Amino acid sequence: MTPGKRLVLIGHGMVGQRFLEAFFERDPSGRTSAWQVTVLAEEPRPAYDRVHLSSWFTGTSAEELSLCPDGFLEKYGIELRLGDRATAVDRAARTVTTASGRELPYDVLVLATGSYPFVPPVPGHDAPGCHVYRTIEDLEGIRDAAATAGAGAVIGGGLLGLEAAGALKAMGLPTHVVEFAPRLMALQVDDGGGAVLRRRIEDLGVTVHTGAGARRVETGEDGAARALTLSDGTYLPTDLVIFAAGVRPRDDLARACGLPVGERGGIVVDEHCRTADPAVLAIGECALAADGRVYGLVAPGYAMAETAARALTEGGGSFTGADTSTKLKLLGVDVASFGDAHGAAEGALDVTYSNSRDGVYKKLVIGADGALLGGVLVGDTEAYGILRPLALSGTPLPAPPEQLVLPASAGAPAGPVTLPDDAVVCSCHHVTKGAVRAAVNDKGCTTVPEIKQCTRAGTGCGSCVKLLGTLVTDELAAAGVETARGLCEHFEHTRAELYEIIRVKGIDGFARLIDEHGTAGAGAEGCDVCKPAVGSILASLGNGHILDGEQAALQDTNDHFLANLQRNGSYSVVPRVPGGEITPAGLITIGEIARDYGLYTKITGGQRIDLFGATVDALPHIWRRLVDAGFESGHAYGKALRTVKSCVGETWCRYGVQDSVGLAIELELRYRGLRAPHKLKSAVSGCARECAEAQSKDFGVIATSTGWNLYVGGNGGMIPRHADLLASGLDRPTLIRTIDRFLMFYIRTADRLERTAPWLERLDGGLDHLRAVVMDDSLGICADLDALMARHTAAYEDEWAATLADPVRLRRFVSFANAPGTPDPTVRFVPERDQIRPALPHEDGQVLTAPLIAGARLEVRAG
Repeated sequence: MTPGKRLVLIGHGMVGQRFLEAFFERDPSGRTSAWQVTVLAEEPRPAYDRVHLSSWFTGTSAEELSLCPDGFLEKYGIELRLGDRATAVDRAARTVTTASGRELPYDVLVLATGSYPFVPPVPGHDAPGCHVYRTIEDLEGIRDAAATAGAGAVIGGGLLGLEAAGALKAMGLPTHVVEFAPRLMALQVDDGGGAVLRRRIEDLGVTVHTGAGARRVETGEDGAARALTLSDGTYLPTDLVIFAAGVRPRDDLARACGLPVGERGGIVVDEHCRTADPAVLAIGECALAADGRVYGLVAPGYAMAETAARALTEGGGSFTGADTSTKLKLLGVDVASFGDAHGAAEGALDVTYSNSRDGVYKKLVIGADGALLGGVLVGDTEAYGILRPLALSGTPLPAPPEQLVLPASAGAPAGPVTLPDDAVVCSCHHVTKGAVRAAVNDKGCTTVPEIKQCTRAGTGCGSCVKLLGTLVTDELAAAGVETARGLCEHFEHTRAELYEIIRVKGIDGFARLIDEHGTAGAGAEGCDVCKPAVGSILASLGNGHILDGEQAALQDTNDHFLANLQRNGSYSVVPRVPGGEITPAGLITIGEIARDYGLYTKITGGQRIDLFGATVDALPHIWRRLVDAGFESGHAYGKALRTVKSCVGETWCRYGVQDSVGLAIELELRYRGLRAPHKLKSAVSGCARECAEAQSKDFGVIATSTGWNLYVGGNGGMIPRHADLLASGLDRPTLIRTIDRFLMFYIRTADRLERTAPWLERLDGGLDHLRAVVMDDSLGICADLDALMARHTAAYEDEWAATLADPVRLRRFVSFANAPGTPDPTVRFVPERDQIRPALPHEDGQVLTAPLIAGARLEVRAG
C-alpha cells in the first residue's frame, strides 16, 4: 500500500467498530499504520452494543455498553468525530462533507451507516409521546415519558418490539403489543411457536394484538398522544407509543452520489463488499449483499466487516451469505430460531414437540436425506447450542430427531462431541469447534473467559457461551486432564451435596463430617477451602454461634473477628442500618464513636456507614457502645446478607407507588445473619424509576401500582449481570414467601463462593426451573425451604451482642495473646482529608493505641 492513504469510515456502530478492529488486526506487517483513518459518527458517543441495548433500562450504563476499548483509537491513530454526520459524498473528487461543514478527502470510503427505524405513516405518528427504539437517546426519552405515562403500546411484534414491550412492562406500565402479521416474531417462528410465545407473554400481563396494524395515533388538546386506534377498530388508551415495526437501510448518501441501490433499498455490493465504485465499500445493514439480501443481524454485519478489512489488507475472502440464527430471551421467555426454520426446502419434514402446559414448543426441520435443516425453540432453548451447529454443518444427525426435541427426562440431545471440527459454534465471529479445541490443546485455554479472549467466541450475542463451557470441559477430559468435581482434596462431594449430608444426618461439626465423608480418613484437619465452606453450611443450618467450640477454627480471618480485615492489619466495623433508615440520634452515636476511637468514616453504596481503623483490641469496646445504642452487626464480614438498599418510596417521593423503605427494613431484619455460599445484596425501589438499583442485586424488588415485581440473580463486580424477573404483581406475603424459598434453594444448591448470578446461569432449566421450584413446588421441597427459613428467623441473634456476653469468646480479641493491651506496632496511620488512612511502607505514622476504652480520644499526627 502507498504510504499516506486516507480511509474514511462513515458510521461508528457495532459493524463499524468491528471493521476497524479487523482492519488493523489483519495486517501483522504494519502496513495499515500508514493509513490515515477518520471515523464520522452521527451519535454523540462511540460504538456501543445495540444487541443488549435493552439492558440500559435495568441499569447498564452507556459506558458499560461501549464496544470501543480504552486506548484503541489512540493506539492506531484513529480520528473519531462524534456528532458530525456525513451529509454528502463527491465520488469524482473523492471527498466527504460533514454537517459541521468539514470536507474530508479519501482514498477509500467505507459506508457503515446502518439502518433507520421504519415508522408507518399513520396520522399522529410524530406527535409528542411517540418514540422509536434505536439509540440510547431514544431510550432516555422513553424512560422519561414512562415516568408519567398511564399505559404504553408497541407497534411491532418482532424481536425489537418485544424487547421494547419488556422495557415498558418492567417500568410498571400496562403494555400492549400490536403486530400486523398473524403471529409474533413472524420471521423467526412458525404458527405453533408463535402461539406458545403469545400465551407465555400474555401470562406476564402484556396484551397482544395480532393481525392488526396502527390506523391512527389519537391526540389530545395539547397535541400529545392519548390513544391508539387499530385497523380492526380496537381503541387503546395510551400516552406512550413506541414504533418498532422494522428498519430500512440507510442508503441516502449512496443514492445521492449515484451508487446503485436495490429496488427495496440497500447499497449494492459484490462478494468483497465493494460497491460499483471500487473506492467505496459498504457493510452491515446499509448493504445489499451479493446474495440479494439486506442483513439486519450482528453476525452477518461482523462477517461483512471482516470481508471488507481483508479486501483492503490481505486481499481475498468473500461474503456470500450468513447465518441468521437467533437465540434470545424476550420478556423472560426463551426463543430460538436457526437454519431453515420454516421448512422451505423441497421435501422437508417437521418433527414437533409441544407442551402447552409448560409453555414449550420445539420443531426440527429435517431434509429428505435425514439431515437437520433448521428449527424453532420456544420456552426451552437448552438444545440450541448443539442443534444450530448441526443444522449449519449438514452432517447426519447423531440421534433420531424425535430424541432431540424431547425433554431431558425422555431423551437428551447429543453432546458437542458429535459436532465436526468445522461446525461453527459462534456465528457472530465464525469460530468453529476446531478453533475452540485448538485454543484448549495448543494455547492452553482452560476456561471460557480464556476462550473468549483467544478466539472472540462468546463475545457477540453470547448464545454460544454454554456450549463453549461444555466443549472446554470435554476437551480437557479427552486430554486426560481431570476436572475436579469435589469441594477440595478432602471431599469428593460438592458443596451442595455436603449441605444435604449435614442437613439430613444432623451433623453438627466439621470433625464428624470429615471423619465420615472425607477422603483423607479420620483425624484429617481440612484446608482453607473446605473449612470455611463447611462453617458456612453449619451456620446456615443454625448450629450455634460461629465462634463457639469447633466452629471457631473453621472461620476465615473476617469471620474469626466478626469484622473486616483492612490492608494495614486494622479492622472496619459496620453496624446494620436496615433499609438505610437511621435516626439523628443514631447518626450522632456513630459519629461520636468514630471521633472517640479515631476511626475513618465512609458512607457505603449500600446505605450504611463503615468505621475503619479499629484494632482487634478495640473491637469489643466499639461494639459495646453500638449495641447499647441499639445497633447490631451488619455482617459485612460474612458470606451473608449485607444490605437491603431502598429509595424513600411513596412516603416522600411524588413518583413512589409503594412503601419501599418499610419493605426494605422488613426484608433486612428477616434475612439478617443468613449465611450463604456468597454475600447477598438486595434493594427495594418504590417505582419503576429504580433509584435503589434493585435489578443489579442478588434479589431486588420494584414496586408497581398493582403489587411488587421480584428480580433475582443480579450482581455487580467484575462480571456484572442484571437480574431476571422471577414474578410480577405479588402481594406482600407472597413476595416474602417467594424470596424465602429462593434464598433457601440457592443456599441449598449453590457451589462454594458462587453468587446467585452464576448459580442461576448454571442451574439446569434456568429461570423457568427456579420459578417452578419456588412458586409451583415442582420438586416438592417448598415445605422444607419454608421450615429452614422459619428456623433461621427464630434462631437469629446478634453476633456482636452474643460475643460481648461471653467472656470465653472475648478472649480472642487481643493483638498479642501473651501481652493483652499492647498495641500492634505495625498498625500505623497518617492523616488525609481531616481523617486517617493506612500509612504506606515509606511513610511514618502514629501507632493506634489499643485497646481504647470508652471516652478515650485519639489524635493522629504525621510522624
